[in-house]
Amino acid sequence: MLNEVDSFADIFRGGLPYCLLVALPILILVSPSMASDFQVMSMTKFDVNGEQFGSRSSAISLEAKSLYTWSTGRHCVLARLLDISVNDLNKIRQKAGGLIIMLPKDVTALNDEVKEHVLMLEQQMLSQAIPVPVYFAPFNPKLEEILKDVTHTAIDNNVENKTAFGQMLLLVSANGYHVTVDGQNSAANKNSKIPVIQGEFVPNQFVAKHMDNSGDGNSLPLILITASLKTFGIINDYPLNADSAVTMALVEIFSKLHSMISMSPKYRLGFLHSDSGLLLNFQGSKKWLEIDDNSVLQNVEFVLCLDTITQSLGDNQPNVLYMHVSKPPKEKTSISNFFKILKSVSAQHGGNLTVEGVHKKINLADSKLSWEHERFSMKRFPAFTLSSVKNPSSPLRTTMFKDDESQILTQLITSAKIIAESLACYMYKIDPQSDVFDGHVAINENNILPYLGLRSILQNNDIKDGFEKYLKNVKIVYDKPDAREPDFMFYNGVDAKLNVYRVKPAIFDLFLTFVITIYLSTIYFAIQFFPRFYDLVSAKLNLSMRSSNGNAQNAMKRK
Repeated sequence: MLNEVDSFADIFRGGLPYCLLVALPILILVSPSMASDFQVMSMTKFDVNGEQFGSRSSAISLEAKSLYTWSTGRHCVLARLLDISVNDLNKIRQKAGGLIIMLPKDVTALNDEVKEHVLMLEQQMLSQAIPVPVYFAPFNPKLEEILKDVTHTAIDNNVENKTAFGQMLLLVSANGYHVTVDGQNSAANKNSKIPVIQGEFVPNQFVAKHMDNSGDGNSLPLILITASLKTFGIINDYPLNADSAVTMALVEIFSKLHSMISMSPKYRLGFLHSDSGLLLNFQGSKKWLEIDDNSVLQNVEFVLCLDTITQSLGDNQPNVLYMHVSKPPKEKTSISNFFKILKSVSAQHGGNLTVEGVHKKINLADSKLSWEHERFSMKRFPAFTLSSVKNPSSPLRTTMFKDDESQILTQLITSAKIIAESLACYMYKIDPQSDVFDGHVAINENNILPYLGLRSILQNNDIKDGFEKYLKNVKIVYDKPDAREPDFMFYNGVDAKLNVYRVKPAIFDLFLTFVITIYLSTIYFAIQFFPRFYDLVSAKLNLSMRSSNGNAQNAMKRK
């Protein structure tokens, strides 16, 4: 046992303790604190008509700064979405090294003014290319504490300490943060494609033979209902697809009417769905219209497009359903007749919902269209769009945020009821004051709620299964970008992990260098001059001992 103790003690008789004496305090000072991990979502990135949108860069390894203290490309701005202004965004995209945004905890709790600010900022981000890496983090209490620490340090520096010495002390003692995101460089997805699915209700054989000699019903007038499945916003996710939900609800309830021989209309009712919308310039509809052998487009009565049929964010918007057209419909045309029916049905079943018409000419000089119906109007098909927004540039059309889902569901049931009743009145030539969809064919939340969370035709089969269950002549085509001049392009981007390290600010390096220099110099001189110090102390001790002994002997002699 004593031998083991002696062996352990031999370690400290060498030079190791002296090395540790010098190195350990330095390592403790300069080592960063343990990292905090957060899941973040990369900002979306895509091309449309050769124009780039979104953030292309990915990797971040920079010092974290607040909106108030960042200054160079060596800083990554860490901020809340609610704190960033459009002016801040423009400065960051030009000069900063990166941007990490924490999303609000509860959007529904925000007032209308703040919601409007969020919408405008979101639209600004989607309308341009951002060269720096941009990531979005869901609300996290720990990340909120880091944000407060970064922000309060900046405020303290500017307010509390006015003297230069006080500023210096605060800068040295303050905590800093270093953020890293190991994102992969964005690469074009060579397998990019947009699915487009179509289907229709075919009238029963009795009606088809009565209307045309072929008996297949292809010469019957077609009413086409279209909607775009929104698959992304500022991130590669979209929490609400109200237009698709209403479309699928219409498919379900009209299938019940078409199952009755006496209720089969003298029209073909078709449906068209695509994974593209305003952000992709309605590429799905463009591809579908360019198909050479497209028998569905024969004898089109009108095309009804659904776009933002209800408002997902913004309670201060008027409760109006707008019919957007490229030119005012002439009297007694199909669109004019449907508009009159729509207004009558709205007055009967819409409660406080009103219907208004909006006319906007197609701007052929603009590379991006305002509404999907413009794709059909340019092909000389009578078409219009039903929307809850009046201005085509409204940020409500592309927002990924939503209010209380129960309120949205109530609005959707009302909108779907009005559209369904109007279509039934037009197709069956019945009084707009009647109530067709009542009882077992009534529209309720069970028709809409299952489809609100749709992501993509490619990712799940909800739309495909619904089309194949209720409709005939179901087909899926894919729009793929041209190899030389692609109309659109997607880029690979996956969710990443954000690591935040607690470190000292840059000025602390200078202070630490000064302290280390003094520390090492003190140790060096202590070692160098220790023998002299030891001899001096020893001499004084010997002299003191001799003096004490002499005094003691003298005292003994006196006795």
